[in-house]
Amino acid sequence: MKLCIFTNHFFPEDFKVNDIAFELVNRGIDVTVITAIPDYPKGKFFEGYSLFKRRREEIRGVKVIRLPIIPRGGGGAFRLILNYLSYFICASIFTFFHSFRNKYDAAFVHLTSPFFIGLPAVHLKKRQKIPLYFWTLDLWPESLISAGGISHPVIIKPQDKMVSYVYKNCDKILIGSKGFAKSICKKGDFESKLAYFPNWAESVATSQSEDISNSIPPFNSMSQDDLIFLFAGNLGEAQNLDTILFAANQLKKKKNIKFVFIGDGRRRENLLALVEELSLQETVFFPGRFPLETMPFFMRKSSVLMVSLKDEPCFNLTVPAKVQFYMSQGKPVLAMLNGDGQDLIREAQCGLAVNADDVDGFVQAIEKIANSSKDNLSTWGENGKKFYDNNFTKEQRINQLMELMMRSLPTPKASSSSHSYQLPAEQHKPLQAKN
Repeated sequence: MKLCIFTNHFFPEDFKVNDIAFELVNRGIDVTVITAIPDYPKGKFFEGYSLFKRRREEIRGVKVIRLPIIPRGGGGAFRLILNYLSYFICASIFTFFHSFRNKYDAAFVHLTSPFFIGLPAVHLKKRQKIPLYFWTLDLWPESLISAGGISHPVIIKPQDKMVSYVYKNCDKILIGSKGFAKSICKKGDFESKLAYFPNWAESVATSQSEDISNSIPPFNSMSQDDLIFLFAGNLGEAQNLDTILFAANQLKKKKNIKFVFIGDGRRRENLLALVEELSLQETVFFPGRFPLETMPFFMRKSSVLMVSLKDEPCFNLTVPAKVQFYMSQGKPVLAMLNGDGQDLIREAQCGLAVNADDVDGFVQAIEKIANSSKDNLSTWGENGKKFYDNNFTKEQRINQLMELMMRSLPTPKASSSSHSYQLPAEQHKPLQAKN
């Protein structure tokens, strides 16, 4: 089976589509990835890549074709639009010619943003009459409205038509959050195409190096009485981290309660300025960005892992990928968000969740944690790990995708492979939209 994957981000950028491509190759699928020159998250080409270097390469058996783009730079709106459009134009032109000489059995889209990455894939599907699988991790145009502040009908109406056109041409629409079903079904009769396909935790190799947290405040000087609340990931607008700092401000007299934000993003400098303004230097720390393999060190020494999102319709239907990663680490979770993310934490009984922007509720949750026993915190962590193992492992998702693809082949051939792709029916049955 030959599969063409469309994604504007691929290894060495850190996205779940990497796992899909590498795992499918391990299971005997011939995978080609059409992607961009890597530039995320720093906004400039990765070292060793350019418009003239490493445009075609093979990584762990995956054939990678990298198309030229305008780097996103510092993430400003104009530069971001140029970045999106440059990839779309190059992918459309390239796919048109590529489809004449390269035959595939199926196409797969990994959608983060923007949505029109799906149009070249639709062209390939129509031209070669192959099934198209569309994994949407971003609602469009809702995210354009929520994150971009663009709501004029002249822009939004064409986006709606484009989205409906792409969904209409998909054989399966894989959704990262169950709440996506409602939004997608508003755009057309797509319910029978939906399949719940949630995120999984990144595969983190066990590091043999020295525990890096030993040299990073406040981990290097913590006492038995300290409670460390850790946020790890993108420090952007959507994460609404100002609200956590406002909560920290109410608790700053309790010096044993500390907040650590590991990562980088567009809001980092603003957040550092807010720390200065509120005089939170003794209890709030921004040590910077660290490699993924160091995260278990930091999380193991933390008491609770934090997640937050803005109160926006688009975000209320989203479960941030970090929630599954947190659960996989067996640590309790404290969340300030709405919708599916909050529902998941409560269903798994792996921590506490309050509504987005509820600073007072967040403070009360922290105080409740501070008054809880270590056994209670351990139980929350164990509940999260068990729920993750039962519902969100990478192996479950790859099995599910293999089953979907194999069932779509027109004339399945007998295989000598020892792999089994049988799944419980509920893992791939159509979803019903939430009311």
